[in-house]
Amino acid sequence: MLTSTDYDKLQQIMTESPEKKELLSRLLETHRMDISTISHEIRNPLTLVYSTLQLIESQHPEVCTFSHWDHLRQDIEYMKLLLEELSSYNNGERLELSLLSPENMLKTLALSFASSLIETDIQFTSFIEPDLPKLNLDVLKIRQALLNILGNAKDAVLSASSLRHEIALNAHMEHGQLLISISNTGDRIASEDLDKIFEPFITRKSSGTGLGLAITRRIIEAHGGMIRVSSTDQSSLSDTHGTIFTITLPIQQNT
Repeated sequence: MLTSTDYDKLQQIMTESPEKKELLSRLLETHRMDISTISHEIRNPLTLVYSTLQLIESQHPEVCTFSHWDHLRQDIEYMKLLLEELSSYNNGERLELSLLSPENMLKTLALSFASSLIETDIQFTSFIEPDLPKLNLDVLKIRQALLNILGNAKDAVLSASSLRHEIALNAHMEHGQLLISISNTGDRIASEDLDKIFEPFITRKSSGTGLGLAITRRIIEAHGGMIRVSSTDQSSLSDTHGTIFTITLPIQQNT
């Protein structure tokens, strides 16, 4: 699979001449179609296998006590997740844009995420500046991108050594752009990991696919935006958090 760095290099080559742009555009489209086709063809029979396992469990509950049964189910669930995220990564640049204010979307997202923390000791706060100007957004994909970051933040905080369990979402205008920051008090991410955190199949989680942040980056950049991350030792923090993801999105005023 092509990495984000590979795509960046191809985009640079495409700017050199119309001929190169046309040729590489066709090659990239073929590449995306091949991945989508392969993912679809594998996911369908795998879903049938998983459904069969569920049927067996319902008819013969004793199988749940068999050795390795749980591992079998977990492996199939992981394969399904991997294929779904592979498809999401592959289609991250395909947007269905609508011109809208991001305020309601962000408030709904914050409420939804807050409800997922009810049974945890995580303190979640959000500030969304009122009357934000309109943006061209693919709402479903932007929501997916932000939930990827929030989900990672939740996992990081729950597994952290820090006594502070906090996540914060902030959205406001800055220098003519919408700036969204998501911070958490999870343990510091090493600098060598920060350099490749958005690359496909890079993960610090034992059960992760390593595609979540790669999908997020592709979605944000397809919107003409940018995402960056910084991480600091808790001992040196004041009002800031351990790890901060910052997203900037271009504003398009309603005309």
